[in-house]
Formats: sequence, C-alpha cells, structure tokens
Amino acid sequence: MPSLSRRHAMIGATAMGAALALRRAVAQPAPGGPFTLPPLPYAPDANEPHIDTQTMQIHHDRHHAAYVANLNAAVKDHPQVAAMGLSGMLSKLGELPEAIRTAVRNNAGGHANHSMFWLVMGGKGGAPAGELAAAIDRDFGSFDKLKDAVNRAGLTQFGSGWAMVSVDRTGKLAVANRPNQDTPLMDGGRVLFGNDVWEHAYYLKYQNRRADYLAAWWNVVNWAEVAKRYDAARAGTLDV
Repeated sequence: MPSLSRRHAMIGATAMGAALALRRAVAQPAPGGPFTLPPLPYAPDANEPHIDTQTMQIHHDRHHAAYVANLNAAVKDHPQVAAMGLSGMLSKLGELPEAIRTAVRNNAGGHANHSMFWLVMGGKGGAPAGELAAAIDRDFGSFDKLKDAVNRAGLTQFGSGWAMVSVDRTGKLAVANRPNQDTPLMDGGRVLFGNDVWEHAYYLKYQNRRADYLAAWWNVVNWAEVAKRYDAARAGTLDV
C-alpha cells in the first residue's frame, strides 16, 4: 500500500510538472521571433485591490504572451512584414498577404493594445494635470465627462473589446470602442490610453459586473505615463 501511494505521488508530480511546462511553453514568444513579451513595469500586485494579482499574472503571462507567440508564428516566413513593426503592420493591413492578414490583425492588435495597457496602469489614479488636463477640458468639458464617455464606451462594447482614447498630432482627443483586438492604429491613429473589456481582464474579481470594473480601473491609471504619451503624440513619436 505505501508503495502504491508513492507511485501515485510520483505520477501526480510528473503530471503537474508536465502541465506547468505546457503553460510556460504557451506563455512564451516563439523562439527566435522578432516580437517579444515586454515585462510588466511594476509588480503584479501593484494594482491591488482594484485589479487582483492573479488576474494581472494570467493576463500578462498567458494572454499577452499568446498574442506574441501567435504573431511570431504568423510572420515567420514574412520578414518583410515583421520589419514594418506593429504600427506599420496594423496601419497597412490591407496590403499584407491575405494568408496572414487575419492572424496579424488579431495578434499584432493584441500585442499593441496590451503593451499600451500595462504602461498606463500601475499608478494611483487621481486626475491628470498640465497640458493633458487642459486638452481633456477642451475636448470633453471636464475630466468627469471624459471618464463617463470612456466608461460608456466600455459598457456598450458588445462582447470583447476595448474602450480607448485616441490622440492626433494636434493633441485632439476622442473616445471610441473597438471590438476584439482592433485599435485606432488600424486607421492610422494613435492611442493615448485605453481599458481592456475582455472578460479575462476582470472576471476573476468582478465576474459579470463590467461597470464595477470600469469604475475601479480609474484608481490605477498612471497619469504621468499618459502625459508622456500625450507629449509624444504631439511630437509625432508615439508608436503603440
């Protein structure tokens, strides 16, 4: 009987090890691919209690990593496409080979959106200041009206997608929602910041209460980083 128990323990440990290895394999970019998973710029628990640690880990280490791996696989035999970079590929989807167009749309979009997403979080919320605050007042009437517009875009996005604030070279701001992993980059625009309303971004903590997640998310916005993106957009140097 003890021998049987040890055998079961060994089998269980082997199975667990194999499962963990599979998760790590799925979560890593394809070897030698041109695109890589950026590290979180803060600890996974930095957005607690508004966004839980486990959600951050799964969202970054598995979901974002899968977009990177799939994008690398899609462009593996198309170095000229990979050389365009994320914003180049997404702004010229119609010019890409039809065989990889959908894969690039979904996975380059996912890579770009999430790379932006991590950067604009990790803060303490509050309110923007300086020229960014002035632009928000000019284009929306007030910061509270901007928040209402973004939250409404998130709530009215049917199924998976994003609520985003775009910015042009003049600094003009606009709010829009986008399905799946679509992005204003596909229209030649730039994203100032945005919120992910795919269920994997909030379901562990908020279940189906998307409105609660949208309201809580403002508590983790890094307005200093958003302000840098605003300056870069006006200088023509903002990428994704």
